[in-house]
Amino acid sequence: MGINRIAVLVVAALAAGGAALLVRTILSDSNEAAANAPSRVVQMPTNEVLVASAYLERGATVEAGSLKWQPWPESAVNANFITKALDPEALNQMMNATVRVPMQAGEPVTVTKLITLDNTGFMAAVLEPGMRAVSAKISPETGAGGFILPNDRVDVIQTEERRTESGNRGAISRTILKNVRVLAIDQTFRETDGEQVVIGKTATLELTPRQAEMLALSSVAGEVSLSLRSLSDSGPNTVNEQDQPSATTQLRVVRYGAEGTMPLGSAE
Repeated sequence: MGINRIAVLVVAALAAGGAALLVRTILSDSNEAAANAPSRVVQMPTNEVLVASAYLERGATVEAGSLKWQPWPESAVNANFITKALDPEALNQMMNATVRVPMQAGEPVTVTKLITLDNTGFMAAVLEPGMRAVSAKISPETGAGGFILPNDRVDVIQTEERRTESGNRGAISRTILKNVRVLAIDQTFRETDGEQVVIGKTATLELTPRQAEMLALSSVAGEVSLSLRSLSDSGPNTVNEQDQPSATTQLRVVRYGAEGTMPLGSAE
């Protein structure tokens, strides 16, 4: 092979290597520039929405820290949400409201999920499904001296006057309902800080429809008293079968001049 041909091949190889190195350098610089370039962030318009700060159960009272304002994509804001732009005082106005529907942390608040104290549906909101709110007359003597507070649990005792066969007057007492929840004493529906007694004339109890009927009949037949239960046996599921009033206990009922009896019990 001639010297001239060898020289041409060497020059061509060097040119090809230089071209490859130049292309690699250009691509490397381009990738580095792209990596170092600031990423473009698209800022979506937001609105501040009132949400639950933590899980709120049904019947709970809204306290400081229960709710908060949280940024929310404006395109996802529902017309039922409470927004700071339209109602900037909503956070303060909802203090002491009652939770009508359970809410998870971060869930937006709507006017149907919370109910304020001046709302006519307040008592209906705190009632458990299937239960009824029924009031009974009380006094310091029949209401445990005023030491029964809202959310306490009580037994209901009926005392009825009777006459013996000899004509002497007597009385009989029986427990007609056990372990029922006190919703309110007069217009006081929750215990406040430092409160020890509530002297009232009526106690509102949470009862089943059947229990409501028994309480109404018992109030007509005699005097009704409330017996405060201990905290250790006042849970909603602490009444066992032996703790129930006997199914054989009868309430004397007079209808249209005819006397009959009705079994008492806290079931149903």
